[in-house]
Amino acid sequence: MKRMLFVYNPRAGKGLLRLSLSDIVDIFVKAGYDVVVYPTQAYRDAYRKITAFTEEYDLVVCSGGDGTIDEVVTGMMGRERKIPIGYIPTGTTNDFANSLHIPKDLLAAADNAVNGAAFPCDIGQFNDDVFVYIAAFGLFTDVSYETRQELKNVLGHLAYILEGAKRLFNVPSYKIKVTHDEEVIADEFIYGMVTNSRSVGGFRNMIGKNVKFDDGEFEVTLIRKPSNPIELQEIIAALLIEQVDTKHMYTFKAKQIAFESEVEIPWTLDGEYGGYHDYVEIINQQQALKLMVPEDCVEELSEKWSCLPVDV
Repeated sequence: MKRMLFVYNPRAGKGLLRLSLSDIVDIFVKAGYDVVVYPTQAYRDAYRKITAFTEEYDLVVCSGGDGTIDEVVTGMMGRERKIPIGYIPTGTTNDFANSLHIPKDLLAAADNAVNGAAFPCDIGQFNDDVFVYIAAFGLFTDVSYETRQELKNVLGHLAYILEGAKRLFNVPSYKIKVTHDEEVIADEFIYGMVTNSRSVGGFRNMIGKNVKFDDGEFEVTLIRKPSNPIELQEIIAALLIEQVDTKHMYTFKAKQIAFESEVEIPWTLDGEYGGYHDYVEIINQQQALKLMVPEDCVEELSEKWSCLPVDV
């Protein structure tokens, strides 16, 4: 039989995966897998499990929120043999899963994890770290990891809005030199994000509609510091209607990008704390890892038809 490692976060979302765990494992077994199940015990436990296992597996499936998939991908990127990853999203926002059309229904997502297409997806290198779909700094970026899990479980998106609303009257800004593709931008920013996703924070149209997940390029959005309260309101209005305001924002694509700041800036990677940095280099690792996606969606996600069978 083929062998699978199933790593899940029993605290993600509202803990609903526990109710479906038996049915999910049954789907895996019926697909021909001998399954090893591992519930994570603490923060970064999924990362430790992926980096430390010595057994031979044909597939790794994880379940949790954006933080769980980030830990599993980060761990896998550090291994010499990179195994395809299936994902069952159970978090609050699940931006990346939504972008890849991974089903919201748990059993459908489990079926996709074993019967979908192995899609070679771009992965972000952030200095010596890794991110799956977003690296960001500035306005609201610490909301996800500073919002208590219990609050996320009860309130969902509203928890982020309530936490973020506290920041509107004290917006920090950072003087940064941004270098990409032989172009240099020097300005003062309240927010910046480097993404490989069609959805950020549940908003779908902030980045653009022509996002491909294997083209070797990130989508970059930088928001300039407003000079007065009216400009701040214009920026917030643009974000609320998910539109790019070119007066206040830079948007472009980049394979590699560097950020140099006068002070150390806090970053977030996939909604988790990414540390303070005064220099950041982000590189697109094109098609670095295979993720299981619905087979009928591969052509839409890809720059070209490029899926491979899971056992290749």
